[in-house]
Amino acid sequence: MERVFMTERWLSVDEIAVHLGVNPDTIYKWITRKSMPAHKVGRLWKFLASEIDEWVKGGHAAQDVASAAAGAATQLNLAQR
Repeated sequence: MERVFMTERWLSVDEIAVHLGVNPDTIYKWITRKSMPAHKVGRLWKFLASEIDEWVKGGHAAQDVASAAAGAATQLNLAQR
């Protein structure tokens, strides 16, 4: 019996930006600030739309980075007391 594997195509920053309807600069910010699932291939970032869709559905794109940073600072202050 022959197995056929369907492979998902890797998308570029520009393609994933179009997929999400955002500016490519936003993608770079989300990679560093919100841990967007991205894979570095040489100097290029590549994405699987299925991973990105799950990340968005999980609410990670909507997380407020400032709130997360403030919460971490509060925890640090409590730990230092």
